[in-house]
Amino acid sequence: MKGLHGKTAIVTGGSRGIGKAVVARLLEEGVNVLFCGRNERTGQEALAGFREKYGAGRVFFISRDMEDRDTPEALVSKTIEVFGEPDFLVNNAFPFTAKALDATYDDWMHAFMAGPAAYARMIAEFVKQRRRSEGAIVCISSISGHIAQPMRWTYNAAKGAVKQLIRCAAMDLAPHIRVNCVSPAWVWTDEVAKATPDGMRASVPQAWNEYHLLQQLQEPHQIAATIAFLLSDDASVITGHDLYADSGYLAMGPEGLGKTASFAGSE
Repeated sequence: MKGLHGKTAIVTGGSRGIGKAVVARLLEEGVNVLFCGRNERTGQEALAGFREKYGAGRVFFISRDMEDRDTPEALVSKTIEVFGEPDFLVNNAFPFTAKALDATYDDWMHAFMAGPAAYARMIAEFVKQRRRSEGAIVCISSISGHIAQPMRWTYNAAKGAVKQLIRCAAMDLAPHIRVNCVSPAWVWTDEVAKATPDGMRASVPQAWNEYHLLQQLQEPHQIAATIAFLLSDDASVITGHDLYADSGYLAMGPEGLGKTASFAGSE
């Protein structure tokens, strides 16, 4: 993709899942990447794999919690120290706190402070510490920010806030910095595996056979490709946009693909 090679990116939550796939895709495109994660061991394991495949000098890991007050400043300053000023920011780390009537004050604070508020603070620090004006930012939202799902007030409300955040940021940072978000549907990650009865995708066939027009459970590398596109010069006219990387999930109605629905016939 145009405009990626030789650039530098920050990826939050890059140790596993979608974030890890984003780091890999950007490294493939010739981007230098600093990524973070809360688990030191998981991060170091991911780092070792990246360095073996792409070279030690192109990727760096730092263990940080996005809810900590000084994390955004630390991530951007460390990136500048290691690679120089970053060109791109991918806000991916986000808490999977899914509660409703049982949500406590701490649950709500965690959902928002480690979620959309952390995204906003990263964007602000990304702008503050750089001298150059150009750049691109992508935040990860979700179909959960667009629909109602049972017993998920905290997660869905926090994901819904992401779309409004990127619209406001895109307005204030235009014309030099583009800001977009991506809303994936069901992506096969370790978090999705936890939601299955036995950790196997075969136990939830409806996740791809009925919920997506393309009838496939999405893979992290597919979402990573979409994010790489939004960062690239090939997406130079796209900003303030929520891209539904959802295999047609949000285009469907409650009848799904019609496999289990009864339709009134007509001549």
